[in-house]
Amino acid sequence: MDSALIPEGVKRAPLWKFLLSIAVVSVVLLWGVFAMLLCWIKGLNQTNMNNAYGFALWIWADLAVIALGGGAFFTGFLRYVVGKDLLKNIINYAVLIGFICYSSALLILAIDIGQPLRGWFIFWHANVHSMLTEVAFCLSVYFAVLTVEYIPLVLENRQLNKVPFLHNMAHNMHEIMAVFAATGAFLSFFHQGSLGGVAGVLYGRPFGYREGVLIWPWTFFLFTWSAAAAGPSFTIFVTRLTEKITGKTLVKQNVIDLLAKISGWMLTTYIIAKIAEPLYWAFVTAPSKGMALGQFYTQNPGSVYGYWILFTEVVVCGVLPALILITKRGRSNRKTLFTAVTLASIGVCINRWVMVLQVLAIPVLPFESWNMYFPSWQEIATTVLPVAYGVILIMISHRYLPVFPQERELNPVD
Repeated sequence: MDSALIPEGVKRAPLWKFLLSIAVVSVVLLWGVFAMLLCWIKGLNQTNMNNAYGFALWIWADLAVIALGGGAFFTGFLRYVVGKDLLKNIINYAVLIGFICYSSALLILAIDIGQPLRGWFIFWHANVHSMLTEVAFCLSVYFAVLTVEYIPLVLENRQLNKVPFLHNMAHNMHEIMAVFAATGAFLSFFHQGSLGGVAGVLYGRPFGYREGVLIWPWTFFLFTWSAAAAGPSFTIFVTRLTEKITGKTLVKQNVIDLLAKISGWMLTTYIIAKIAEPLYWAFVTAPSKGMALGQFYTQNPGSVYGYWILFTEVVVCGVLPALILITKRGRSNRKTLFTAVTLASIGVCINRWVMVLQVLAIPVLPFESWNMYFPSWQEIATTVLPVAYGVILIMISHRYLPVFPQERELNPVD
């Protein structure tokens, strides 16, 4: 029965090995589910969040997976709107990764609000003056868009595709997918930006506050820009990791090269803006409010908020991968390419870490000291939970769905 579900013309690991792998990852998943239930049943006293850290590990993870899932909206935009037809060979995987990232983001929010049964209050009693309301609406709608984009892939399962109705539905959904891709790009622009805008309008938190254009602070544009730059890199990262684990070539190099080149130039333009904008903030905005750059970084030994984190984000995980990705020689070497997309993915995660946790750590009153925070095991387990869920969904999708159109050509079965 299992072999009848596997796409025709490809080879998969024995069923026992597949089930064993699922079981191993499921242990981590169940650990996270247990912690999630504790948070829902006993409340947020299961966390180490406090008056200083109302936004903590969960919100960082939420912003990070949303940024990494940006590969779905940007790759879809390039494929269906711009017309980069070559990307049709990786768009399925980009959508799958985006689906995992956005469903994970919604799951994290469901845990974070403490009372998930009241989650509908966000929509029914919406605070129309809050950027987070717009984020909640766009996030939910874009997840629905990703679900619609993922459904045709499910319907193309070897057995489901034999049903005429499902076959025709999948075909017709593919025909109108450009509409959903364009809608997804529009929605992503606003919710990615508004997540950055939240930090930018925090007048009481000088490290996050930014000036801007019209109603949007600079961080609005930087968040959208960074997601469009790093999201495709994360798609390449997961693709190469999948190839390494399966021992197969799943996507041709010219497809990877095109996506890496686009990601590289997006990252280059972003990192230029990322260097220029904080310099203006550090040497114009902050001094105009009577503050110095040194007040935003503590140089205590072992500090997680030292200048090193700024150097790591901008230079190591920004400038370096950008230089690799915009050069043909850097992209053509598998090791340097993998290093570049890994660093770019880490870079956007560091950016979200800084804009969530460092913003709250910095003292804002003369008698305050730096606020330190370490998450409880429940927070860590529930943050790992979406990772385990994502791994399982990728394993199932790769085994039973035609995720990679070029796999059969690149790995002929004897």
